[in-house]
Amino acid sequence: MLATIGVLAAIGVAYVVATATPVFAVERVDVRGASPALAREVTLATRELVGQSLVTIDAAEIEGTLRALPAVAGVSVDRAFPHTLVVKVAPERPVAVVRRGDSSWLVTGAGKVIRRIETGTERQLPRLWLAKGTTIRLGGNVPPGWLSATRALAEAHSVGLASRVKGVRPVGDELTLVLRRGTELRLGRATEVGLKLTVAAQVLRLVDSSSTSYVDVSVPQRPVAG
Repeated sequence: MLATIGVLAAIGVAYVVATATPVFAVERVDVRGASPALAREVTLATRELVGQSLVTIDAAEIEGTLRALPAVAGVSVDRAFPHTLVVKVAPERPVAVVRRGDSSWLVTGAGKVIRRIETGTERQLPRLWLAKGTTIRLGGNVPPGWLSATRALAEAHSVGLASRVKGVRPVGDELTLVLRRGTELRLGRATEVGLKLTVAAQVLRLVDSSSTSYVDVSVPQRPVAG
């Protein structure tokens, strides 16, 4: 009994030392997998953890806080004793820049608005032009009429066409992707978009893109180029 009591007392003393002294205090938050801009956001959101003991930190609570950041798709938090908190981030992937007047935002394939950016940057991404007065909220979604456009751009990534797309032109319930050389990819209704873009990618390999004004894959079984 005396030995058991001694062990328990030692454990208690060790816990007090670990939590109430700077032995395992956080000196650095190591952010991994994030862009510099997102890493700064994560560092800012975790700045109050510096100085706290690694032993008392609630990893699940921190993960919940960081998942609330618009540009974070997933996150895991781990302790690297003696003084480092490791935060591994899975960032949201932007597929387009939404423009409204002089303002610009990054959006994902699901239509989520993840970051406001300086107008004129991120030139490799296609542009979606919204009417003035359209409500855009960081962490919110694009207007419903543009959701099919962002989903189509996500599909364009999967078939290797994303870097060639300059913009999207929704007309009613139909979609047209405009490539950087001016060729239009006419998708028709926003159904079977992945299949249509796969067919379009195959057609573009067979035609001279400099002289092709459009590729119509609204009926993917019968593509037409003109």
